[in-house]
Amino acid sequence: MARNNSRRPNQPKEFDEKVIKISRVSKKTKGGNQIGFSALVVVGDRKGKVGVGLGKAGDVLSAIQKGIKKAKQKMIVVPLDGTTIPFAVTVKRGAGKVMLKPASKGTGVIAGGPVRAVVEVAGVRDVVAKILGSENQASSVHATFKALKHIADLVKIKGIKLRSIAEIEREEREKMAALQAEAKEKAEAPKEAPKKTESKAKVSSEKTAPKKVKKSTSTKKTSKSKK
Repeated sequence: MARNNSRRPNQPKEFDEKVIKISRVSKKTKGGNQIGFSALVVVGDRKGKVGVGLGKAGDVLSAIQKGIKKAKQKMIVVPLDGTTIPFAVTVKRGAGKVMLKPASKGTGVIAGGPVRAVVEVAGVRDVVAKILGSENQASSVHATFKALKHIADLVKIKGIKLRSIAEIEREEREKMAALQAEAKEKAEAPKEAPKKTESKAKVSSEKTAPKKVKKSTSTKKTSKSKK
């Protein structure tokens, strides 16, 4: 039988997956130590959805797959004000404590490794973050996830209105058009300026030019006095 060698084209993944930490764990049993692995995984679509999961298995690949599955089950929707978060928040979970602050467009993600992974996968492009508690990666990831969940809860309770990325891009286009119009006006204005400067130069030259008439009259007066 002829084998079917046709391969399916590579389809883009719906979610981005990032492995934060892989640890080797052991369990005491009657037969001895049972060795396994745990994987902390972050999953998101870069459009506001993000989830965190911890998978445990006898090998690394199975642990990662379990972590991805759990992360997809615990996904939340993060409210975004354009490309950043709507307001600043500080959250503590266990030993981890994280502070998140909104930033203007173009700032980028200013954060440490574990916090950066969660925020980028969630779709936040501009944010300032700082780890205030333990520097353990797992603690920082869970604290960041709790902070984003806290933001979502407050926005839902208070009914805060947020701007979409499309609205912000439209405002930026209008600003760019206004700046271009001002630049064109400034570029056209200097064409008439040289004429004015030339006329001013002539006036200044006339003022500075020596007066010959006065010198001639003074010489005539001196000649008359000699006579």
